This record gives sequence, C-alpha cells and structure tokens, in this order.
Amino acid sequence: MPGTDVREAVNVVFGELPEWPHLPELPARGLGADMIGRGAALLVDLPVQWWAFRWEMADLPGVDARRAADFLERDLDALHETAAAGPVRLTSVGPFTLAANLWRRTGGAMIADPGAVADLTASLTEGLRRHVAAAQARMPGAALSIQIDEPSLPAALAGRVNNESGLDFYRRVPVEVARERLREIADAVGVPLVVHCCAPDVPVGLLAEAGARAVGIDLTLLDLDDVPKVDALGEYLDGGGRLIAGAVPAIGSAHPGTAAAAADRVLALWNRLGFDPELLPRQVAVATACGMAGASPDYARFAMEASREAARRLHG
Repeated sequence: MPGTDVREAVNVVFGELPEWPHLPELPARGLGADMIGRGAALLVDLPVQWWAFRWEMADLPGVDARRAADFLERDLDALHETAAAGPVRLTSVGPFTLAANLWRRTGGAMIADPGAVADLTASLTEGLRRHVAAAQARMPGAALSIQIDEPSLPAALAGRVNNESGLDFYRRVPVEVARERLREIADAVGVPLVVHCCAPDVPVGLLAEAGARAVGIDLTLLDLDDVPKVDALGEYLDGGGRLIAGAVPAIGSAHPGTAAAAADRVLALWNRLGFDPELLPRQVAVATACGMAGASPDYARFAMEASREAARRLHG
C-alpha cells in the first residue's frame, strides 16, 4: 500500500475488503519496511544488516535490522483496533525471493548455496510461526492465513536469477527442492498458506503440491492463447485449487470501466477452460495484479473497490 501511516492503511484495507482483509505493507516508510527488509526481520537466529546498498547476513543485528523489526511490531499493533472476527491474511516475502535478494557475507546471494536456502527457509518458517502467534494474540477471533510473495520463484526455477556480476546466472533451483522448501512452510505455520507471484510462468502445479491452499497470479500476464499455461492453470483449478486473480491494475487512474474489465478477464479464462459457471465464485477471488505501493492513496482505495465490484459481478 502507499503511504506511511500503518493504522490508516489498516483501517482502509479492513474497511474496503471486509470479506478477507490483510495486514498491509508500507515500503514508503523507508529501509526496513521494504519487502526484503521486512522479510529479513522475521528470520530467527539469522541476523542481517544493510550494507553496500543491499541486505546481507551479519554477525549481530544492527540498527537497520532493529528498525525493520520495529516496523513489523508496529504493524502488528495496528491490528489491535480491528476487532477482526473473520478471515485475515498476513503477508511475507517467500524463501526463494528472499534468498535471491539477501547476500552472504562471503559474497553472492544466498540462493547460490542450497544449504543456505535450507537454513533460510527453516529460520523464516519459525519466524512466520511466531508472526502468526503474535497476530492471533492481537486478534483472538480472527481466522488467519499467511501469504508468501514469491516474484523471484519462476526465475529461480529457470536459472534466471542474476549473479553478483550481473553477467551470468545462478544455477536453477530444482523443482523438487522448491517443492520441499515450500512444503516445509505450509506444514509448519499452522494456518492456511497462500502463495502470490506476479511474475510470468507461475508454477501453479508445484505450489499446489507444496501445500498452497490458494495461488495469486497477475492474470493480465496470462495469454489465453498460450495453451500449455492455460492448461496448467486449468488442471490446478479442476483439482479444486483456489485462485486469487490479479485482474485490477495495481497502479493507474480511476476509470469507471475497471471493475467490468476485470470481471470480463476472469470470465474469459473460466469460459476458455470450459468450467461450470457456478464453481467460479467458490474458487476465484479478485484482487489487484500486484502490490500498490506505487499507486496514489486515492487509486489504491479505488482499486480495492473495483476488486469488490468485479467479484460481485462474477457472483451474478
């Protein structure tokens, strides 16, 4: 979300998305509120620091890590006032995106070392368990889920994550390793796991096998004439998978036809797959294509309203 006031952002999200609100992230607050810094603040017994314009592992947590942890604590405290009694989604960066952007002291991203990725995943998993417990203590009546954001996962699987030189790539992450690491999180956090990826080539089948209860994708990136990708998504949905369809632009200007266009995009996919229309509202939610940190506050509110309106259209 745009802005720097987490209490205001929480009020907006819980007001505009009452069926399934989330704890918003506000990267505009600065270092430590960014996706990687916020995720690193969840790590247990793996201190980090900001050094040479990037996050890297450290011997001891310094002022930047403490700032990130403080942001996270303030975010959780903002939940006190919601009195939520229904579904609420927490968010965090996922292990592979974190590993692709968090550096070792010896140089290079952690994703270069399978052992480091395993340690990072274990640390993040424990941090997410504690994060869920802390949120539940502030909202005893809420039904929590956790969303991990993995925009770098397709690149990691394809061997397209740039190394430190920028001239080559790290070795690809084997599918079975990715499945195992994500399954580790799904099995341990104690609440339903959602995986969001706004990059092309989202491996929806892998995510389902890893235990994701729902998958969020940028539907604007899906070419309905790309048969293999459409079929992969269809197989996932045919197996009962839940889809968070990113069909509303994340940035832009308010336009009266936005909700209708988003609903039409989702319906076009459903019709292409040939599924029963009655199943659509049971399996598909509508959201923005990606995060809205770059949007204006007015547009962010409009985009949430448009998502709700698109969902109402699909419900008939």
